[in-house]
Amino acid sequence: MGGLSWPLLVLGGGKIVDKLVEMKNIHKYYGRLKALKGIDFSVGDNEIVGVLGDNGAGKSTLIKIITGLHAFREGEMYIKGEKINPRHYSVKKAHQLGIETVYQEQALAEKQALWRNIFLGRQKTNALGFIKVKEEKEETEKVMRELMGFTGIGANPDSNIKTLSGGEKQGVAIGRAMYFDADLVILDEPTMALSLQEVDKVLNFIESIKTRGKSCVYISHNISNVYPVSDRFVAMDRGKVVGRYNKDEISLDQLNEELISVTKVK
Repeated sequence: MGGLSWPLLVLGGGKIVDKLVEMKNIHKYYGRLKALKGIDFSVGDNEIVGVLGDNGAGKSTLIKIITGLHAFREGEMYIKGEKINPRHYSVKKAHQLGIETVYQEQALAEKQALWRNIFLGRQKTNALGFIKVKEEKEETEKVMRELMGFTGIGANPDSNIKTLSGGEKQGVAIGRAMYFDADLVILDEPTMALSLQEVDKVLNFIESIKTRGKSCVYISHNISNVYPVSDRFVAMDRGKVVGRYNKDEISLDQLNEELISVTKVK
């Protein structure tokens, strides 16, 4: 459908770029299997991009490349205008560039308190290497109340993660990403296996990402969940981008029909 445009981003030092992420002709192989076949993909400033497709479409491979888990074989990728060398790109580098990911497994420690989960792998420590427990608990309460709007047990830093609902667990994972000042939060099937009420909670969390001026890539095969919160959509099928759509140019029913059309077996 119609042309796409993004506002300019002004980074530290006055550098101006027009996209947070830009991928050009990206190819990815797993042995002889070609998982991505010439992918062009972009994410602009303060926008939510819904990436749609069935299992095996290449959605997870796409985000694993953006987040530094896997290296691409061919093509070019830029993060905030910086050209990425796939040999030297990593999850740590992605974090430094403001990219955080919430996988469908959530990567939460079920037997640990909420505050420990917020700082899992990034603990605040003193000069002797001991964890600053009081500071982490105070920051956790702030994250849950100010970033995610939790109340009651969800806002208690000492609450055990396993006592939270599925939607609240996703909120913790999203809140953690936002606390570490992510410019781009990538969500991999965040509403899978959740009740309708829990889905609504997660969609509210996603809307809060944009409200705070950040961007989001929302990976899903559930069109009805992605549509309300996304600015535009990218359809994938068997390792290729097969459709691009602006929300203001297509209804939910039209998008559903379009996806059925572009993913038909040829």
